[in-house]
Amino acid sequence: MRVIAGKFRSRQLRSLRGLDVRPTTDRLRETLFNVLAPQVEDSVCIDLYAGTGAVGIEALSRGARMVYFVDSSREAAAVIRQNLRSLQIEEGYEVLEREAEQALRRLDSQAVSCDLCFLDPPYHMQRAYEATLGFLSQSRLLRPSSIVAAEHEKHFDPGGKFGALERYRELKQGDAVLSFYRIG
Repeated sequence: MRVIAGKFRSRQLRSLRGLDVRPTTDRLRETLFNVLAPQVEDSVCIDLYAGTGAVGIEALSRGARMVYFVDSSREAAAVIRQNLRSLQIEEGYEVLEREAEQALRRLDSQAVSCDLCFLDPPYHMQRAYEATLGFLSQSRLLRPSSIVAAEHEKHFDPGGKFGALERYRELKQGDAVLSFYRIG
């Protein structure tokens, strides 16, 4: 696994072992950032269920101002910190070692407003999509220009509408799908 583009292009990232860990592939991450490219520079991003941190690190590499990495796993948080250290990234991020909903509540209470939010829960956690997208739709974390991208398996549809949050695009690649949402 490597950084696709930007300041840290082609640099290798450490991964986690285990069946629950399914890092976003380089190819799918490249597709994601091809869509998000115009919004990344100077953005505030939230990488939920961050795993290795590859998506958030890609955002930092491409000029994001701030990335919040969220993962409840101690091992994942340690790998994210190792990856950030190996790239000598010292600022512009926060690693939140907590459940996604707890982290979102905290960020909402701190009046954080994000430009981009990526979520990729383990595929067996299908209810996490509804809970997370539902919370985001009612929070102050999103502005009308914010984009939420959810990665999910092709045989599962997380839903097209959560309150004011509506899916406006889907991209399929292999067994994975990226669903893009914004305030409608």
